[in-house]
Amino acid sequence: MPTCFVVMGFGTKTDYRQNKPFDLDKSYRTIIKPAMTAAGFDCVRADEIQHAGVIDVPMYERLLGADVVVADLSTANLNAMYELGVRHALKPHTTIVIAEQGFLNPFDTNHLLVRAYRHMGEGIDYEEVERMRQDLAAAAQAIVAGGKVDSPVYTFLQNLTPPLLKLQQALADQVQETAQAAAGASLGTKDAASRPYAELMNAALDAKARDDFTTARQILAGVRAAQGDRPDDFVVQQLALVTYKAKDLDQHQRLLEARALMAVLNPESSGDPETLGLWGAIHKRLSESQDSSEDEQREALDRAIWAHEKGFYLKNDHYNGINYAFLLDRRGAAASGEERIADRVLARRIRQRVLTLCDHALSRGFSHLDEKDRGVAQYWVHATRVEALFGLGRRQDAEAALAAAKTMQPAPPNWMIASTTEQLAKLDRLLTVA
Repeated sequence: MPTCFVVMGFGTKTDYRQNKPFDLDKSYRTIIKPAMTAAGFDCVRADEIQHAGVIDVPMYERLLGADVVVADLSTANLNAMYELGVRHALKPHTTIVIAEQGFLNPFDTNHLLVRAYRHMGEGIDYEEVERMRQDLAAAAQAIVAGGKVDSPVYTFLQNLTPPLLKLQQALADQVQETAQAAAGASLGTKDAASRPYAELMNAALDAKARDDFTTARQILAGVRAAQGDRPDDFVVQQLALVTYKAKDLDQHQRLLEARALMAVLNPESSGDPETLGLWGAIHKRLSESQDSSEDEQREALDRAIWAHEKGFYLKNDHYNGINYAFLLDRRGAAASGEERIADRVLARRIRQRVLTLCDHALSRGFSHLDEKDRGVAQYWVHATRVEALFGLGRRQDAEAALAAAKTMQPAPPNWMIASTTEQLAKLDRLLTVA
């Protein structure tokens, strides 16, 4: 069977030009892999390759040897751009470039044919999936049959001879040496060096979905260690998330550990809403921790407000918005005079905006999400709307909205409802401060 190697980012990445996050795994799972499989190719992405230590070796082997390479440049992923350049240098033809329609091709590569598809961020419209699958499968079959040069390197330097791989044994020896050198590594690191990245990430995310944060943390810690000094943002974000939620650690300890993990992403200068949301969530909890001094609590509260404020204005989302408003009320409750008035007025304005965002999300619906994600997303939008109404003083409307959310299908787990009830109680205490 001919082979297809897919070059793209993993997990959820943010396109900073559009200030919008895209689930790239969904692009691969719903469009690219089904299309290439239907076209008769054995399709793999870098995270599905089984390797021992150095992922670069099998990656370069596939960039050279794959019958077709599909490069998805969505979110202007630098790794994908680099690997596309390597492919173009190694092979004169059989490379397909695709990207989300908002991608802006850099000047030096604007002569490339880029097949565009429309990604909604959280999901992809079914008709768009079907259209792009057919387009991609037809393109793959056509370029293999036609043999037309699609590499700009071989287009402009017409006397080049494509290289041949003659040192397979040397590369195999290198992999073996790397595996032996890793013999003293932790079990989690060795496991991450010998199993496909996708398999490990799926196991970690499945464990997280079951609220088994300890298992998820162990798997993600191994993946993070195996990635060395160039970890994937998504891996770091997920590891920090399950770390501060893991119950096998002391609450204050896990918050400090999660904060230390996030430091590699430079959250204080980041423009990634996901990073900012996590940074805010960690500091929100640190500001509530009894193990923090009063000064540490105040500092953590200010950092949490800053992170959720920046994340909200970048992403315009209900999650950052509702947390931003709540934290403003917390700071206002501890202040007096004009400072209290300013925070409370701003909190009300943010909640008005959040209410509009929730109503828009509910009117749009959730059919673009996978079935397993649909119920969770739908409930949290309802719950956020409830909190916004409650914070605006519309208590009866909030009670009615919460009652409706409890009866939605699929039914929300009890812990979600309990979390909403607990949050409303906290907000009630803040708003009753004189």
